[in-house]
Amino acid sequence: MENLNSAYWLKLSQNIKFRNQAFINGTFTDSTSNESYQVINPATEEVLASVAACNSQDVDNAVACARESFESGVWADKSPSERKAVILKLAQLIQDNKEELALLETLDMGKPVMDALNIDIGGASAILAWYGEAADKINDEIAPTGAGSLATITKEAIGVVAAIVPWNFPLDLAIWKLGPALAAGNSVIVKPAEQSPHSVLRLAELAIEAGVPAGVFNVVTGHGAVVGKALGLHEDIDVLTFTGSTGIGKLFLQYSAQSNMKSVWLETGGKSPNLVFADCEDLDKAADGAAMGIFFNQGEVCSANSRLLVESSIKDVFVEKMITRAKQVIMGHPLNTNTTMGPIVSDLQASRIFSKIEKAQQEGATLVTGGKRVTIDGSSLYIEPTIFDNVDNSMSIAQDEVFGPVLSVICFDTEAEAIAIANDTPYGLAASVWTDNLSRAHRVARKIKAGTISVNTVDALSPMTPFGGYKQSGIGRDLSIHAFDKYTETKTTWIKFSE
Repeated sequence: MENLNSAYWLKLSQNIKFRNQAFINGTFTDSTSNESYQVINPATEEVLASVAACNSQDVDNAVACARESFESGVWADKSPSERKAVILKLAQLIQDNKEELALLETLDMGKPVMDALNIDIGGASAILAWYGEAADKINDEIAPTGAGSLATITKEAIGVVAAIVPWNFPLDLAIWKLGPALAAGNSVIVKPAEQSPHSVLRLAELAIEAGVPAGVFNVVTGHGAVVGKALGLHEDIDVLTFTGSTGIGKLFLQYSAQSNMKSVWLETGGKSPNLVFADCEDLDKAADGAAMGIFFNQGEVCSANSRLLVESSIKDVFVEKMITRAKQVIMGHPLNTNTTMGPIVSDLQASRIFSKIEKAQQEGATLVTGGKRVTIDGSSLYIEPTIFDNVDNSMSIAQDEVFGPVLSVICFDTEAEAIAIANDTPYGLAASVWTDNLSRAHRVARKIKAGTISVNTVDALSPMTPFGGYKQSGIGRDLSIHAFDKYTETKTTWIKFSE
């Protein structure tokens, strides 16, 4: 392997191939309207490629191919061990092409390329392999009936799955949905975010190479208001799974009610609290975790620890530690291997973040560091790591999902007050708790209404544990064996034996 320095990535970027068509029934194809849209590189604000802007007819075509492949049994009727072998091969192909895939992620959405390589692509391959291994290890059940009867409880692939994935972790979050859906035997249509289609399009090509039959894995590119809506309203899609904003998630619930009552699984917004108690002895470790929890991936993380709740006796000391860490962040071109924070994905998103920064100041929060838009190498899409002190939890900066590198510091005096503040948002995706008191750790974790509670760490994640939210952070769980529940139907077969 060549030395993966900045020059290497720059050279590789000059020869990268962008797939710019939809992928339906095993082949790349233009949209039926021949329309396209532009994908912008946030590090330069220049056009990377023009990509097929699909419409409802393209969605119909993809669904028809997915339905045909499912009903034919070309994938669904394979034995679990056969599906396992193909999925494991695809996981290996992700590893074999990891530099290309990482570069596609970075060029599309601006994350530092070494993060894309080591975290996104490495994680995607590992999670897909985990689901491949799980495919032949899930047993059906026999119910305890009386003599003369046999009742089996089996899990069956549900059919055609639509997976709509966001731009912040394009390949990784696609794999979260593809892994269990494919392992269970379904046929899938993926709609990548319009800002970041290229790694998923390359994945579709690799899937054919791995042995996934044509029609089982399709990709429709285009705008959410057109393609996403068409998928949501489609009468022949059995399951729709979505990661994105809460507002769009609510639309998919409406689309389901207006069409065929398809199952809808949502992983939506978050406003995750990070509680630091005075009995946490290693405040430097807590500050390192808090900085990672809000500044990683430019803060464009659904479970970002965007609210820092600090006990009053240590608040001033801890805020100083956070300011120091914010100033240590290296903003720069994402192909520079020293960069730790790249640009925001688009001008629209950067403008949204900056407007929330301005509103926080108007509402009385104290800006202690950052808060500015910065131009680097001709791109104006960089936002400084930003920290607000003296935030009241009723302020918009504490209630609204910012989806950027903006931290709100909120002071508390008692454990009960900390728990009340932590739960006082519409969201419940994740939370972190820092304490050396084991009883407090259990007590607080039990009382916080969130899907994942990380104690003395941030954003703990594994394919072995479920991920998802309470309240308006979503419905259902990604990751772990539990994710299979979203993509299977449970069937009871009762056999009465003759006397």
